[in-house]
Amino acid sequence: MSRVAVLKGGPSLEREVSLRSGTNVELALARLGHEVIPIEADQHLVRTLREARPDVAFVALHGRGGEDGTVQEILEILQIPYTGSGVLASERAMDKVVSKALFRNAGVPAPPGYAFNKDAFSKMGAADTLPEMQQKLGLPLCVKPARQGSAFGITMVREPGDLGGAILNAMGYDDRVLVERFVPGRELAVSVVMAPEPWALPVIEAVPLGRDFYDFEARYTPGETELRSPRDVDDDIIQEAARVSILASRTLECRGITRVDLILDDDNHLWVLEVNTIPGMTDTSLLPKAAEVAGIGFDRVVADMLDLAALDV
Repeated sequence: MSRVAVLKGGPSLEREVSLRSGTNVELALARLGHEVIPIEADQHLVRTLREARPDVAFVALHGRGGEDGTVQEILEILQIPYTGSGVLASERAMDKVVSKALFRNAGVPAPPGYAFNKDAFSKMGAADTLPEMQQKLGLPLCVKPARQGSAFGITMVREPGDLGGAILNAMGYDDRVLVERFVPGRELAVSVVMAPEPWALPVIEAVPLGRDFYDFEARYTPGETELRSPRDVDDDIIQEAARVSILASRTLECRGITRVDLILDDDNHLWVLEVNTIPGMTDTSLLPKAAEVAGIGFDRVVADMLDLAALDV
């Protein structure tokens, strides 16, 4: 068995979620017989990793620093194999603007949208294009930071005069913002095992209870969302969800296990919102639910992620 460093915590807004994911991973690794080394991703991370000398690192970090290629770069330098996607794939998946452009070129269905950085608004008058944006995309709109997770900084814009404020709110989380057509529909997630021949776990539907969309509280507060197998969805749509999720993950050149978030609209069209390279592993997360529905269990998922660990090549 291996000495496994579980990297968790970190400075991002998703720190508490990471700690919960890390604890569940540590328990699973212990049940699998591995020597577990919990490591806080702080300013002493490199020194701690050198002293611990793990065989492999299990990355349970969420948000900036963990999913954007930063910690992956550190592990590359130290030549420690790690779970999840490599540096470039992590950067691509974390940046919703970049991933959307790549999806478009690869034929992955994604909602149309526009992206701007702070300089465009402060130095190039991009705010004057808001009426044209609204006309082309229609209302409602979804405004989100380009590089944040767990629905931080997302605003639904339903009234014409609210777009500017939503953009300012998103810029409080990132200096680049994505203005995207809001696609109403059912929130689906497909977890993809990026083995030499990728395969998908069962589709899971997230049904927020009493909320307009799947926000942070709905994701991580027990009892706020029902996670279930989709009801009254044709098999061909389920198969298509798996196909486009595998295609999206391949397009970004991911590895390990990804989670792809999708919307099934009222016309039964699927839209890919994003690819998560480090899916949540909490008690309310989608990947563990998919493993449960598949009948393989949480420990098997952790074991598979460990088996797929590598250095970026």
